[in-house]
Amino acid sequence: MSLDRALAPDPYDVLPPVPAFTVTSADVTDGQPLDELFVHTSVGGKNLSPQLSWSGFPDGTRGFVVTCFDPDAPTGSGFWHWVLVNLPVSVTSLERGVDPLPDGAFCVRNDYGERNYGGSAPPPGDRAHRYVFAVHAIDVDRLEVTPDASPAYVGFNLAFHTLARATIRPTFQVRA
Repeated sequence: MSLDRALAPDPYDVLPPVPAFTVTSADVTDGQPLDELFVHTSVGGKNLSPQLSWSGFPDGTRGFVVTCFDPDAPTGSGFWHWVLVNLPVSVTSLERGVDPLPDGAFCVRNDYGERNYGGSAPPPGDRAHRYVFAVHAIDVDRLEVTPDASPAYVGFNLAFHTLARATIRPTFQVRA
C-alpha cells in the first residue's frame, strides 16, 4: 500500500480569514516534533494534551473553543484529535493533561471516538504530519452544540462565531 498523496491544505488557509492572536505552549513548538507525552498510546505515547496559553484576543470575546486537527491523515477529510468547546472567557490557559475541564466546557467526540484529547498516531512510515492546535475566540458565551455533536458540526458553528484565531503547528512522524 502506498501513502503517496498530495499535501493537504492547512484548514485555516481555505476558510474565511479572521484576525490572529497569540497562543504559546511550554510543551509544543511550532514546526517541531511533538514529545511522546502528547502522542497516542497506540504508538507508545502518554496521550496527554499539551499546555497552552493565549493572549491578545479581541475585545468582544465571550468564550473559546480549542481544537487539534491533522490535515495530513490519509482519509480525505483529515483527523480531529481534540475539540474542546465552551471554555469561559476567563480561561486563557490549559495545563498539560487538563483534567477536570473548566466548568461548562466539554469535549465532543474526536475521530478516535472518544470525548477527550487523542494524541498523534500517524501511520508508520508516512511523512511527518502537522497537528494544528487552534484557539478560537468566539462572540458568544457558548456554542449551541452538545457533546454528541460531530467535530464538523462544531466547525460549522465556529464559522459564524469566530472573532479571531490563534494557532500552533507541531509535527509528528512514526518511522517505519
